[in-house]
Amino acid sequence: MPALPSAVGNAGRYTTIAMILHWIVALGILALLGIGLIMKHGGLPPQRMFQLFQLHKSIGITVLFAVILRLIWRLTHAAPALPATMPRIERKTAHAGHIALYALMLGLPLLGWGVVSASAFSIPTVLFGEIPWPDLPVLPNMDHKDVAEGILTALHKYGAWLMIALLAAHIGAVLRHRFILHDGVAGRMIFLPRFSKTPHSPSVRKA
Repeated sequence: MPALPSAVGNAGRYTTIAMILHWIVALGILALLGIGLIMKHGGLPPQRMFQLFQLHKSIGITVLFAVILRLIWRLTHAAPALPATMPRIERKTAHAGHIALYALMLGLPLLGWGVVSASAFSIPTVLFGEIPWPDLPVLPNMDHKDVAEGILTALHKYGAWLMIALLAAHIGAVLRHRFILHDGVAGRMIFLPRFSKTPHSPSVRKA
């Protein structure tokens, strides 16, 4: 089986395309979580709530497409090597964490899309006020779509809290690699050269 094309830039870093997709998704997710918390707990007037709801949907669909592109890229390119000094259990944990993040990055926008599609209010989705977006099939015409909406809403809600927990763990791991281990792992997704120096040490391919 031929080796995958390299996804590695200079000094063991991800390429520019990979970093762009990573940060589009990361910033989009942070925006979605922030908007979601504001909508839930902000006590906003209806007009402002409607505007944020439309923005939330617009960013969510954008993130969904960016994640699909990122996943295609990841499946067709080899990841940078991890340090050979990293314990096997940490490599396995990192791999499992990335799989969980990908599952949530795909699942949460789809669940949100499902919530909108099953909603009894049938509010049209217009991405960024310009692009009409359809509902998912089947859900709008269900006999008891309020039940489906309730289930999808609960899954979306608890999935968002799980995403927050995984992001906290991910950021904690990055900070550990950057300020404690100094092994170059934290700099692989950072554009600024001063933060992305990778030490010349043996490495192993990401499991």
